[in-house]
Parts: sequence; structure tokens; C-alpha cells
Amino acid sequence: MDQFTLNLLFVGASFALYIGIAIWARAGSTSEFYAAGRGVHPVTNGMATAADWMSAASFISMAGLIAFTGYDNSSFLMGWTGGYVLLALLLAPYLRKFGKFTVSEFIGDRFYSKTARMVAVICLLVASITYVIGQMQGVGIAFGRFLEIDAFWGLLIGSCVVFAYAVFGGMKGVTYTQVAQYCVLITAYTIPAVFISLQLTGNPIPALGLFGTTESGEPLLVKLNQIVTDLGFAEYTAAHGSTINMVLFTLSLMIGTAGLPHVIMRFFTVPRVSDARWSAGWTLVFIALLYLTAPAVGAMARLNISELMWPNGTDAAAVSVEQIESDPEYAWMATWQKTGLLGWEDKNGDGMIQYYNDKNADLQAKAAENGWEGNELTNFNRDILVLANPEIASLPGWVIGLVAAGGLAAALSTAAGLLLAISSAVSHDLLKGQLTPNMSEKSELLAARVSMAAAIVVAVLLGLNPPGFAAQTVALAFGLAAASIFPALMMGIFSTRINNVGAVAGMLAGLVVTLLYIFLHKGWFFIPDTNTFTDADPLLGPIKSTSFGAIGAAVNFAVAYVVSGMTKETPQEIKDLVESVRIPRGSGVAVDGH
Repeated sequence: MDQFTLNLLFVGASFALYIGIAIWARAGSTSEFYAAGRGVHPVTNGMATAADWMSAASFISMAGLIAFTGYDNSSFLMGWTGGYVLLALLLAPYLRKFGKFTVSEFIGDRFYSKTARMVAVICLLVASITYVIGQMQGVGIAFGRFLEIDAFWGLLIGSCVVFAYAVFGGMKGVTYTQVAQYCVLITAYTIPAVFISLQLTGNPIPALGLFGTTESGEPLLVKLNQIVTDLGFAEYTAAHGSTINMVLFTLSLMIGTAGLPHVIMRFFTVPRVSDARWSAGWTLVFIALLYLTAPAVGAMARLNISELMWPNGTDAAAVSVEQIESDPEYAWMATWQKTGLLGWEDKNGDGMIQYYNDKNADLQAKAAENGWEGNELTNFNRDILVLANPEIASLPGWVIGLVAAGGLAAALSTAAGLLLAISSAVSHDLLKGQLTPNMSEKSELLAARVSMAAAIVVAVLLGLNPPGFAAQTVALAFGLAAASIFPALMMGIFSTRINNVGAVAGMLAGLVVTLLYIFLHKGWFFIPDTNTFTDADPLLGPIKSTSFGAIGAAVNFAVAYVVSGMTKETPQEIKDLVESVRIPRGSGVAVDGH
């Protein structure tokens, strides 16, 4: 059976499972659509939340960014896991205690203001739509590979599939679909990692194999450092970027995690307040299974790629064009070339493809001596690495098909969660909460599904020209959530001093300054070539656009406290409400209050 047929079987079977679950568990009421009827077990919710969380950025993109940058991108791991500790300790049980359906509803009631609720909706939509762009990238890449078509058509096909199953089930259907997706994605991620770790180090545990030795007896990381530095790239295990930027980036990811609406919504689905905390703990366990493996996947893939491009060592001849075109070991390159995400060119006409860092001044003399005219591996999109990894390592076809299904599961699960957050903000908070409070439950569900469709269209249009690789795009969304939503939630739970005016001013200030900084570096509304600065040459010293969320959060806190101190004190009944929410006992019942 050829690889294309195997891919279709694995992906088709997984899709049939997801859509079947969505139809079986479809939502029939707003409570089921928004909060799965509040009957989800903590372990089940932890697994579903992990799938919701481990998006295309985690499954497809993160290991690729680690592979091609090394130590400097370990901040993705630290920020995204640390954020769940914050969420479990500081937010999840208290928000569940409050007993509302959405983050915006909590903010509106806590700050006794329809304006606060609307500003929260705007912040939620901006962060969530930016996040969906990253998921659509992943969907397009995964579909493009397994159908062997251009990533553009993969994006369009994938968006239709996302809509097909997310719109039926609501939170109830998506919860059980995500449990299945977690099982698929974690199996698809770990099996190839185990195979590759055994191949390179003889150790079946990738996290341990990373620090093991290769067949030659040389430590894997030492060997990798030697190869990449020989080719003019930065040392893999050393820090090269700004420490300030790395700290801010990690902090931005952490507090962004704790402020993401589609993740917080999952904690409204459990029966009791204590279950919300247990859910966060189980989520961290399920996430750790992938995150402990990702550094090994990145390092081992980088070593495999380098050795494929230089099969006889970096001091000998590079791989030939003839070998790429005829050797089955290199067949994966031709397959990925069809997606437009991998490319090479024999610039000097010597029949070889030299892969090296042509921007390294120290390598210029060697390049001139050998007649090299630049790096000839002209395109290697970081987002393809995990999906291509089994092919690069010459693993069996069924493993490649499983990884294709896993990549799609990761992208689709998070896309569905984000679409639910977006649709609930529009239908529950904007329409029923403000514009048409007397709308029927049936009309509200229809509005939720229509808003999902609109969100997909916007995400696809923006996903055609994304502002970075999938994980980088997602990092921007985390920065926006960190700067706008997280401070409002923290102050809403732990400070009775912050009033409605302060909260609104803080959210707007945090959102606006962060958006402006991102647009200045990534282009206005992510339109290419409209940026004034780049992350290689940022506006504020070493601070990149992906790290600015932490500064935006500080602005939010500062503005909220200053404005609250200059305006009327919070009413006593709201102070009493805050005090009651901070006692993590009991379970508020979801009410349709506005």
C-alpha cells in the first residue's frame, strides 16, 4: 500500500471518529453548548483541555523552532507549562466558583459594567482570532502534506472540516472529541520520537536519549553542536539572545496562558470548584507527556537533517541533486516540495546542494574556496519538521500516516476550542447580553454557529499571509491575552479596589499598546510589508513583538490602579461578591444574568 493511501486511511478514520462523536454528543441547549452541562469529570476535562491547549503550535511548530534555534527557544516550554501552574492556583477555582458561562460575563458582572463586558469581548476576539490564524496554518500544512497538494488548498479544505464538527457539538461535543484527539496526537507524537531515539542513542525514552550518546560513543548534543557550528550556525545548546527578552517572553507566555478564554472556558464544564483545580493538575500531567519529548524531537531531527544534507561529513561533499531525486531515503523532500514549504536550488551548478549559513562571515572564505554561491536549501519551513520527521528518519509508512492524523488532531482540537470562545463571546455576551436580551435559546445557538463560520472565514483570510511560523503567531495571541484579559481577571478576583472605570481603562490601555507594538513589527493588521520595525531590530532595544505582552500587562495593571484611585470606590455589594468568590468552597450555579 502506498504512502498516500495510508495517510488517507489514518486521517479518514480519525475524522470519522471526531465527527461521529460530535454528532453523538451534539448540544441541544445553551448550557451544553457553552459548558457541556457542567458534568465533565476532572480527568476527562484534563485530557480535553490538554488537547485544546496542545495546538498546531505545540505539535507541529514548537519542535521545529527548537530544532533550528536550540536553547533560546526553550522559553516556549517554560512559558507554556508555567502558565498552567498560574491558572490552577490563581484563576481556575475562583472563576468556577463564580458560576458564569464566559470570561466576558465574569468581567461584566465583577466590574458591574456592560462596557467592561464589551471591552472584554473585544479583547477576547482579538486574541482568539490571532490564535486561530496559527491553527489554520497548521491545518493547511498538515492537509497539504497528506493530500500532497499546495498548503493553500490544504488550508481551505481544513477550514471546512473544522466547521463541520465544531458547529454541531458545541462544548459538549468538542469535549469528547478532544479526548479522542488527545489520544491520537500524543500517540502520534511519542511513537516516532521513541523510534528515532532508539535509532540514534539506543534509548527508548526520548527525554533521556537527548542526553545520551550516539553509536559512535559521542554525546548526541556534543555531536549536534559540532555539526551546526561547522556549518556556520549558532551553537545549539548555548544562549545567544537577550536575557531580558527571554524573561519577558517566558512571562508573556505564562500569563497569556492563564488569560486565554478558550482554556478558561474548559474549567466551567466541571461539577465542583475543587474539580476545576484537579482539572488543571491533570491537564499539566497530560501536557508534560508531549513537552518533555519536544526538545528531543527537535534536537534529533536537526541532527538527522544535517547528516542527510552532508552524508559524508561536513568536510566532504554535500548531497547530490541526483541522490535527492533518486534515493528513496530522500523521497520525503520531493513530497514536501509539492506543498511549497520545502525547496532547494543548485545555485553554482555543481550538482550538489550545499546547506550552510551563508550569512556567517567566518564561513565566507571556506565558501569561496569551495565555489559555493550561497545556501542551496532555499526553503525549509520550520512548521513541517514534526510532520516530516518520520520520513526523514525512514520510519515505516504507518508511522507517517499516524503523525499526519496527529498533526491534524492538534490543530483541529484547538481551533474548535477557539471557535467556541469566539462564538460564545458574540452570541452570549454581545447579542444576548447587550443587543437583543430577549432572544430565544434557539436563536442564540444559531447566532453562535453563524459567528463560528464568520470567524473561520476571517482566520483563513489572515492565515494566507501569517505574521510568522505557527508557534510565533500563537505567541502573539498569548501576548494579547496577557496584556488585556489576565490582569482584569487577577484584579477582579484579588482586589476590591479596582472599579469599573479602572478595569475598562486598564484593558484598553494594555490591548492598544500591545497591538500597536505588534503591528509596528508584523505589519498593520498583519498585512505584509507595512511594518516599520522587525523582531531582528525592535523598537525597544532587545524586546521583540512576541515578548511585549508582559509589558502590556504591566501597563494594564498600572492604568487600572491609577484610574480606580481617581474615581468612585467599588460598591459594597461588589466587594462582598469578590470576598465570596475568593472562598474556594461550593459551586456557583450558572445563571443567565447580565
